[in-house]
Amino acid sequence: MAENFHRITQSLRRDSGLTSTTAAFVGVSLLIAWGVWAFKARVTRYESSDAARLEVSTSAYPVQANITGEMKSSYLVLGREVHAGDVLAELDSSTETLNLDEERSRWASFGPEIAALRARMESEQAGSGDEKNVLSVAKQQAMAQISQAEAQAQQAETEARRAESLRAAGIIATSEAERTAADARSKRAAANALKLAALQLEPQLRVRQRDREVRLNQLLQEQSKLEAERATSEAAIRKLEHAVEYRRIRAPISGRLAECATLRPGSHIAEGQQLGVILPAGAVEIIAEFSPSAAMGKIHRGQPATLRLDGFPWAQYGTVPARVSQVASEIRDGKVRVELAVTGSPNSALSLQHGAPGKVEIETEITSPAALLFRSAGALVGAQ
Repeated sequence: MAENFHRITQSLRRDSGLTSTTAAFVGVSLLIAWGVWAFKARVTRYESSDAARLEVSTSAYPVQANITGEMKSSYLVLGREVHAGDVLAELDSSTETLNLDEERSRWASFGPEIAALRARMESEQAGSGDEKNVLSVAKQQAMAQISQAEAQAQQAETEARRAESLRAAGIIATSEAERTAADARSKRAAANALKLAALQLEPQLRVRQRDREVRLNQLLQEQSKLEAERATSEAAIRKLEHAVEYRRIRAPISGRLAECATLRPGSHIAEGQQLGVILPAGAVEIIAEFSPSAAMGKIHRGQPATLRLDGFPWAQYGTVPARVSQVASEIRDGKVRVELAVTGSPNSALSLQHGAPGKVEIETEITSPAALLFRSAGALVGAQ
């Protein structure tokens, strides 16, 4: 025991304090250096998304069946480029097509019938003008005949009076005078008959005109009926054409078929059934989902970010540079939606396709290590 005490005493006498002083100085220097680094250095803080995916800026458009029916033919091919209006599939429309052909044949029959009615109407109208011309000629002819008959009757009456005078004087026989008188009466009667016939020309024309008007009205009614039936037939044709067209499923927009259902002729298709998805051409953007604690108050528009695609190791393929473009202000399904725009040119080996999943890291702030330490300590104390 005395020997150990003697050794310690000798060591203390030989110790000048240089080692302790040096150690203390190094410790203090390290502490000062750490303090300077903790308060002066700057580190970048990142927030990582729970999930992220690539999407085309314009929404994908689903292709759906317009009506229930049986599949006749399908032109849905995955990856096919289509244009708006292209036929993608056809449902069976045999019944509608047969009805359409029948209605078109019925509609075509109205044309000749209406044309025949119009020809008859034109003939009736032309006949009315011809009858007026004939009446005018007949009246002139009748007046000429009346004038001639009147002159003959007057001459016969004059001869009859002369013969009566000669008979009274005993110059001619009574029979001769009676014959002359009878001839005069006959010619007078003929002249009167011609006058009566002339008076009947216009009433007869009016009667024929009324009959013609009745026939024209009947023809007009028949024409109106046929035209109404033809209009009804045209409406039926348009309806059937729409029914046939409604069974053709066309591309609503131009783009690429990103998804297609497996369809076979004869398959039953229900109304509203999704047959495929058309992905229109457009810029690719990033849609990321963050927890509310990571996004609210931390992520803002304009912050830089990087996307790491699943299936493409970032050490080999690199990352996709991006920038925050929109941040949702409401929570949906427990997540906050963040939209990011791709900036710069990523590695050409990366396939920026619609729907590709990945992870996003957003630079939320640049601060000092001390601030991060104090913040963590405060969160730990608050949690306890």
